[in-house]
Amino acid sequence: MHQIKTKYLIESLEIAGHPVVSDRFLEVHSSLWDSKSEALLLNGYQALQGVGPAPKLQKLKFDFQLDRCLFLFDDEVHFNRYRLETLRSELYTFFYFPWQGSYLRLCRQQEKQCLQSGMVQRIWFGPPLAAKCFGESEEPGDLSGNGSAGWKLNAYNDLQYDLISRLQGYKLIRLSGYENLMVGGSLKKVDQLLLRPDEKTLQVLANWLLRKTE
Repeated sequence: MHQIKTKYLIESLEIAGHPVVSDRFLEVHSSLWDSKSEALLLNGYQALQGVGPAPKLQKLKFDFQLDRCLFLFDDEVHFNRYRLETLRSELYTFFYFPWQGSYLRLCRQQEKQCLQSGMVQRIWFGPPLAAKCFGESEEPGDLSGNGSAGWKLNAYNDLQYDLISRLQGYKLIRLSGYENLMVGGSLKKVDQLLLRPDEKTLQVLANWLLRKTE
């Protein structure tokens, strides 16, 4: 579903005359890191009780790019208590992200939705790195004790995306299917609009995306 949703978002911009680069990869070079950026990364890692050195991503993948704006569409699994913790870390007082406030709210409100799709093994437990950094997960769905190491790793990686994109001079635009847009006199969720958008809906989506680049 993620690929279908981003396909329609890309299509909406291209129809509106704004060609984009899809599946944009960004290399992360060691020269990017200085004492302040290292401290911001570690602060977010420690907010999740990470142990040992904070691992660093070597390459980032974004859904698409328009000029100096990088876009990511965040599915339900990105909204939970662990992402809430990283969004409260020092990074978000040092740098301004216009979507942070709404994401804090969604992390508080939408964890049940995260549970519906986030209990599969590959997400709940994550790769071996998740347990190495955050300890062994509880049984799927059990958020007591150590909870989900996979969810914690995802939350930490989201923070890395936010930090690294800013350090490299890009504007990161995170998109949520929970956002409401006015279409035909009524509010509809973006997820609903991306099911089978007609030409008029694609225009609404393009305008929504372009407003975020301003």
